[in-house]
Amino acid sequence: MKIKSIIVFSLFFVFCALFLSEAKAQSSLKSTNYEITLPNLNMVGGNTTSPGYKMGVTGGQTAPGLYTSTGYKIKAGFQYIHSIIPFSFKLSVIALNFGTLNPEVLTNNQSLTLTVNSGSAGGYQVKVQENDPLTSTALSNIPDTTCDTTDTCTQTDAGTWTQTTTYGFGYNMAGTDVPSEFSGSKYKNFPDTPAESPVKIMGKTPAEGHQAGKNKTATLNARINISNIQAAGVYQNILTFIAIPTY
Repeated sequence: MKIKSIIVFSLFFVFCALFLSEAKAQSSLKSTNYEITLPNLNMVGGNTTSPGYKMGVTGGQTAPGLYTSTGYKIKAGFQYIHSIIPFSFKLSVIALNFGTLNPEVLTNNQSLTLTVNSGSAGGYQVKVQENDPLTSTALSNIPDTTCDTTDTCTQTDAGTWTQTTTYGFGYNMAGTDVPSEFSGSKYKNFPDTPAESPVKIMGKTPAEGHQAGKNKTATLNARINISNIQAAGVYQNILTFIAIPTY
């Protein structure tokens, strides 16, 4: 009997912001006739341009410059206003279609790219969680993988997945700011809501060496391996991605 399984799952993402501290300053002066952004009394200021360059100039500020120490970096002075990187998060696709699956092979893979812009001093993290194991309309399911018996995995611990008789649904990560436990192409399974908490798949704190930057990218490679007796059907589930900047 020919086994035909088409697996499609949708991916959604949510943004959360965690504010650990707050600093307030006069950011603008407004009236019906004018607006002054970042008011400051200084000797000289403004933007100067020519065909070959563009430069922002301020003079007379108190202690401008770059100051660094363990755990923080201070950019003092209006010349740094242009270096601020707003936080953003993007997925390359919103669904992965595995098509018809062949049993007992390790080539049933689909990938997506996560892209993060992070300029916050406290770093960031991206977490993931699934609503259920892959489930068909007949309520049959493809279980979450537990990886090879010699090096098992869970939603929090990575393991090796090299045997064609290792069945289930799982993933690995590669790229910028990916947790070190994925090194060596190791896999995990997705935590199920609500019993299991979302797990971090990308991101760093200052203690882990976070650097502000644009277009940080990582790849999530999802894998499905089924047995010869897996029930035919269309299987699907939903992954939720949670992107959290820390300020």
